[in-house]
Amino acid sequence: MNTALHARPPRADDLGETGGHAVERECARMAADLIHARQTVLPKRLLAPGPDADQLQVLLGAAAAAPDHGQLLPWRFVIVPRSERGSLAEVFAQALRERDAGATPVQLDQAREKAHRAPLLLLVVVDGQRGDPAVDLSERILSAGCAVQNMLLMATAMGYGSALTSGKALGSTALRQRFGLHAGEQALCFLSVGTVAARRPARARPAVADYCRTLGPAPDNAP
Repeated sequence: MNTALHARPPRADDLGETGGHAVERECARMAADLIHARQTVLPKRLLAPGPDADQLQVLLGAAAAAPDHGQLLPWRFVIVPRSERGSLAEVFAQALRERDAGATPVQLDQAREKAHRAPLLLLVVVDGQRGDPAVDLSERILSAGCAVQNMLLMATAMGYGSALTSGKALGSTALRQRFGLHAGEQALCFLSVGTVAARRPARARPAVADYCRTLGPAPDNAP
């Protein structure tokens, strides 16, 4: 029979005082607190200032610690500076036209406005063809997700808010052309970082029992 683990996600206070070194225990507490402090803040609530040049390098450097089978580096980030937000806005408008030829001027303006949110905006791209073809796309996407999570946690540690956003525009011809994506690449999401203008109450985290079980004995009729 499968058995559940904890009734809720473990937090810093759950880490025992026995075994290990004091510094290691304190690092574990800090890591647990940081992980559970991360919260999605919508880009429209992320204002200037964003990370400065040095902080940006630290954020991007955090991505390099992600697991990467075969060291393929199957993902990359494209920074969208303020000077290019206007061109991205037109990409969003064109992407909407691709999906809906009858889009109204108001709808097109709403699509454009999304390009101007958050002081730091990056596109996350995964490459399904780079390096060893035996490493399948799911592993590459998982590696990209780990890289992104490292950046989200680092942004939280710096005191910034952050968010991931997606949408149908990511698969549009207009966006692929603007970012120069080749046939094996796909845009996964946008990553936004900035100073939090307004924060919603933290949502309840799922309990460990909701998503983890222990494998039990195989049934008698198992192959």
